Amino acid sequence: MVLPNFEENLRKYARLLIVKGLNVQVGDWVKVSIAVDQAPLARLLTKEAYERGAEKVIIKWSDDEITKLNYMHQPKEVLTNIPKYEIEESEDHVLNHHVCRLSILSNDPGLLNEVDPNKVAAYQKVAGKAFKAQRVATQNDDLKWTVAAAAGEAWAKHVFPNLKTSEEQVDALWDQIFKTCRIYHEDPIAIWDQHKETLKEKASKLNEYQFDALHYTAPGTDLILGLPKNHIWASAESYDPNGVEFIANMPTEEVFTAPDTHRMEGVVRSTKPLSYAGTLIEGIEVHFKDGKIIDISADKGDEAIKKLVQDNEGATGLGEVALVPDPSPISQSGITFFETLFDENASNHLAIGAAYPTTIQGGTKMSEEELLKHGMNVSTTHVDFMIGSDKMDIDGIKEDGTIVPIFRNGDWAI
Repeated sequence: MVLPNFEENLRKYARLLIVKGLNVQVGDWVKVSIAVDQAPLARLLTKEAYERGAEKVIIKWSDDEITKLNYMHQPKEVLTNIPKYEIEESEDHVLNHHVCRLSILSNDPGLLNEVDPNKVAAYQKVAGKAFKAQRVATQNDDLKWTVAAAAGEAWAKHVFPNLKTSEEQVDALWDQIFKTCRIYHEDPIAIWDQHKETLKEKASKLNEYQFDALHYTAPGTDLILGLPKNHIWASAESYDPNGVEFIANMPTEEVFTAPDTHRMEGVVRSTKPLSYAGTLIEGIEVHFKDGKIIDISADKGDEAIKKLVQDNEGATGLGEVALVPDPSPISQSGITFFETLFDENASNHLAIGAAYPTTIQGGTKMSEEELLKHGMNVSTTHVDFMIGSDKMDIDGIKEDGTIVPIFRNGDWAI
């Protein structure tokens, strides 16, 4: 590692994730999911959490090579037989301890490219059902959660293939993580407070309009998405049931809500690669009719994207619509990260699958049937794919038919 002041910046990063991301409080339990090669960061996160008053810190380790070997060698019936104790542990953490969840992403984006897509799809489907309590609690903000990243060697190789050594590649990726998370500022936490307010201002304007629908146009895209009545545009900050603020994604540049899953018509084409369950998917094209995905294909990873929609409950609908201006720092870096956490913050995006109940008034108190009645999609999955560019226009359509420009040439028009 030759990145200047790396150790100091890594400590600042760990502190930001614990203090601003999870906003750890006295007595909290904290669970960190992280790869074994990121142990130095895991130690710093544990230290910061305890210094903030955490009562217990749990580290859940992973390893890319072992994950790949399990997928390649375990029979499907073994791979998909999730032990009862794992499910009970997850439910105990959610229901009895409201454990704060910090997920550190550093995986190889193409880790499972050589694995039978049927195996990957089967596991994703079973896991989605088995860990439903955790998924629902996260979507409802019943517990604090943050997703962030660390520079894994295999991931860095995908992002910076033209750099000569793995050390240079990893350094370059850490540099981008630190930049996009505002670590190079003297006080990252203060800068994040300013950034939150900027995003909140845009969300407030959209909430005042309460558009009935959005109309997207761009090369390969002509799509109309209805919006539910009383929808809520959200931005960086979220709140747990006790009113404690946290930031779910670091970095984040988006303002988002849920579309009306009953009112979706047209076609949309992706503009960036999607890394889904270890498979790289590129050139996604989605056709909608009568509120459902009627056809989906991809230039690369076609079978994987088809199985995502076909094999998961509710995956013919959309659960999220997010607006990100093309001039955002991540977009202007010109880098494709092959990781949704970053690429979605460089581009307008949509999510196949579940809506966040927090994006409609009273949603967290609604049953799944009530959510569906109000146009909020219910699903066992939630997968973002990127559709934005500097050629995209978006109009807001009011109930009386009035059209208000929201985006022009990939940037805010309101």
